[in-house]
Amino acid sequence: MSTNKHAQIRYNALDKCLANKFKKYFIEDLIKQCSLKLTEYNGTEMEISRRQIFEDIRFMESEAGYNAPIEKYKDGKRVYYRYSDFDFSILKKVISPHDEAQLKTALQTLNHINKLPGFEWLHEVNTKLVAGLNLQHSTSEVMHFESNEFLRGIEYLSSLYQYIIHQQTLTVKYKSFKAKKADSVVISPYYLKQYNNRWFLFGWNHEINLLQNLAIDRIESINTHKTFYHNSSINFAEYFDDVIGVSNNLDAPVENVEIILSDAIIPYIQSKPLHGSQIIRKNILTLKVKLNYEIESLILSYAENMTVLKPATLRNKLWERLKKQTNNYGAD
Repeated sequence: MSTNKHAQIRYNALDKCLANKFKKYFIEDLIKQCSLKLTEYNGTEMEISRRQIFEDIRFMESEAGYNAPIEKYKDGKRVYYRYSDFDFSILKKVISPHDEAQLKTALQTLNHINKLPGFEWLHEVNTKLVAGLNLQHSTSEVMHFESNEFLRGIEYLSSLYQYIIHQQTLTVKYKSFKAKKADSVVISPYYLKQYNNRWFLFGWNHEINLLQNLAIDRIESINTHKTFYHNSSINFAEYFDDVIGVSNNLDAPVENVEIILSDAIIPYIQSKPLHGSQIIRKNILTLKVKLNYEIESLILSYAENMTVLKPATLRNKLWERLKKQTNNYGAD
């Protein structure tokens, strides 16, 4: 390993120690930490000298180094070392133009999230990152996210996020579109998912002992509940693999769906796939998905540009919906 690499590992180890306001690092502790990090990296035991640590500290304090605000503090007859500015880190000084560009993109995404009710605290984090990393903020936005910050129930999003993290059982007062009045649902919340510009909460319904999803815009109130939290065994990273949207009947089979596409719509569907299983051969689109309300609505949204070949159950369902829609219109 090169001498420069040795030095950088020592500087990083010292930086971590000096930035820790909860522990006192005496010279012996700094030697131990630097030796440990070099040993871990090199694979053989290494011992750093006392003299080397003092030289490293002087370099870190210098203009040629990092201008680090390292101070000595007395603890009886001994001295420990610490940054006088707890926000300081040598890592803040090392950022490439490529990393800066990526951080700006990430911060813009973070700025989008902090506009949601309950996530205002992210604005402070965003500001600190921009200032601490010396990033220049653009005066105008160059990226737009489709969202509806005025969506009903969106104010519950932040609290639901926290309840999921802390595994807190809830009583949710919920009124579905079909119900005449709201019902109280005891639920262990697991997962939040956005689909078609709406948010959905997935959790375990304690009354029916099944996984349920609730549209957040239909929630009227949320309160904590003393009932035990029902832990989830579901891998939500895979839960939606076989569906379009959020409705997933675990007992339903995966179907082979074939759809005739118009010539005009083929380039659009190629550039914006409906599902990960999508295959297009000539003008035939093939999907392997479970049938649900969302796939019906999606196909109908393309009107005459899509014609379902199979399965027959889906064709018949769409035909029934189209007949009802046709009856809504008449010749003037």
